[in-house]
Amino acid sequence: MNVRNTENLGSLSPFELKDELIKLAGSVTNRLMLNAGRGNPNFLATVPRHGFWQLGLFAMIESERSFSYLAEGVGGFPRRAGIEERFDLFARVHRDVPGVKFLSSAVSFVRDQLGLDAGDFIYEMCQGILACSYPVPDRMLKLTEEIVKQYVRKEMIGTHPFVGDFDLYAVEGGTAAMTYLFNSMKINHLLKAGDAIALGKPIFTPYIEIPELAEYGLTEVSINADPAAGWQYSTQELDKLRDPNVKAFFLVNPSNPPSVRVSDKSLEYLAGIVKDRPDLIILTDDVYGTFADNFVSLFAMCPRNTLLVYSYSKYFGATGWRLGVIAAHKSNIFDEKIAQLAEEEREGLNKRYSSITTEPEKLAFIDRIVADSRTVALNHTAGLSTPQQVQMALFSLFSLMDTAGSYKSAMKRLIRGRKAALYRGMGAEPEAVDDNVVDYYTLLDVEQMSRATGPEFVQWLLGAIKPHELLFRLAEEAGVVLLPGKGFGTVHPSGRVSLANLNEQDYVKIGQCVRKLRDEYLERYRQMGDDKDAKS
Repeated sequence: MNVRNTENLGSLSPFELKDELIKLAGSVTNRLMLNAGRGNPNFLATVPRHGFWQLGLFAMIESERSFSYLAEGVGGFPRRAGIEERFDLFARVHRDVPGVKFLSSAVSFVRDQLGLDAGDFIYEMCQGILACSYPVPDRMLKLTEEIVKQYVRKEMIGTHPFVGDFDLYAVEGGTAAMTYLFNSMKINHLLKAGDAIALGKPIFTPYIEIPELAEYGLTEVSINADPAAGWQYSTQELDKLRDPNVKAFFLVNPSNPPSVRVSDKSLEYLAGIVKDRPDLIILTDDVYGTFADNFVSLFAMCPRNTLLVYSYSKYFGATGWRLGVIAAHKSNIFDEKIAQLAEEEREGLNKRYSSITTEPEKLAFIDRIVADSRTVALNHTAGLSTPQQVQMALFSLFSLMDTAGSYKSAMKRLIRGRKAALYRGMGAEPEAVDDNVVDYYTLLDVEQMSRATGPEFVQWLLGAIKPHELLFRLAEEAGVVLLPGKGFGTVHPSGRVSLANLNEQDYVKIGQCVRKLRDEYLERYRQMGDDKDAKS
């Protein structure tokens, strides 16, 4: 594809544009394509996966204790009585098998640290991994919810003071959480067509695209992070939230694609705004928070106003598992807002949910999300598949038991080494160390990349290049695939580099390709200057 014909692709989502870039990058035979577009990590947590498969083996042994007289391969449900003792025997016999020690430690941790019944936990895990029963409760398995709560407290709340309790809904990853939340907010009149919602930009593209769909018809207000200030929000930008016409604030923290968490100062400022705007709805998507040290979510700061979305996909290398949760404080403004709706709206909602409860007006918002996810009529078969919930519990326990933070340290070393390699390839100094930067992605901004060459060149380049020209040239000429930052709400032309899905030497090569392209434009700019001088 000629870069002169890319203007008509400007309306495509970055993730759809990526497919066009991949076609170009793969168009040259025997050339290695370096796809740093999608953020699918090439690393994964092995220990809790070993645990999952060994748990499955134990669960099968439990199942085959029933109907063993049948030769046709029929088993039954695990039996609760004596299951803890049978598991202890299994763990001793197979103690040298990878994953068994982890499982044995997990049972001990659940019993001795979390205060839950070990036998009930083993029984729930066996039932779940065999997938022999519907998810009950449908919102989340009982002990699994308690375990994941502890994980959320550790990673999203930390040592920040937190009063009260919260509920979780296990969902098919962060994308399902977004879909369900937008849908239920509309159905329950928390957001109505024409309402203004604020988006903390740059932000994951669907948060920009979904509100614009005809079925939602929301007006977007941009809260722009400043790249010159380390991608933080200024107080002037955050003050847009003081406008009572702004009904909600959606953000990804740490951000996508800059991978920068909201600073402690800005979190405090946001909490102050919420005190003045106790009606403000907040949705925070914190999937990258686990790559930061001592991360504090806005959910911890403003729990009554905030819905938390968290996905296990990136931190544990589990994009294919589709594991995520929605968290809502038990005392929240969502339930209060629904109770304060006009009588006609409340009656309509009571009718909607009357088939699943005799007191629909008391149905919590998070349980309405569950019902709406199955069009209410199928509420009795709602819920994330039980094997998925089992793996979620094991991921959570793996993190909870890692009190030294060894896994987190390894993840940080991995992605930060790749960022250093990228800058090394560009012949540039790495950015100054900033505790708020988590480096899952990095943005290569045209203005930032060219700053060392002078502001005149930057201005010329911004005016000379066509939409997506640099990205298409990188794909066509070098086989490098990056996503356009524009689709995430950035101000200047930029490319999003995922630091999660290639090896370190690949990032050196990407840096070299970026530098070569920039130097070519610089040479063209200087040639123009020489031509001007010659004519004068």
